[in-house]
Amino acid sequence: MQAVLSNPKLTVVRPQGSLNAANALELERDLTAALRLDDSDGMLVNLANVESMDSAGLMALVSTLKQAQSINKRFSICCVSPALRIIFELTQLDSVFEILPDETALTSV
Repeated sequence: MQAVLSNPKLTVVRPQGSLNAANALELERDLTAALRLDDSDGMLVNLANVESMDSAGLMALVSTLKQAQSINKRFSICCVSPALRIIFELTQLDSVFEILPDETALTSV
């Protein structure tokens, strides 16, 4: 479902397709496991290849954000398409998540 790349400071996850009720639990489990087992300082979820997302997919991201905060790790998302950005704005989660334009923006933040 996603590609996971690691470097000493950051884990990058690139989910693909739809983030919905059919796979949200798996996504949350995979993200949480990577977050907890990894020695990095945080996680970046690149949403460039995500075509759609429903409330279950959104809640998987929110849950992982909470997990990251509980263990003092950074959690960011990037490459959010206009269609997905609307979801974050309508739910007012655009102010909760750190939303970056792309993966390279993290090095300048």
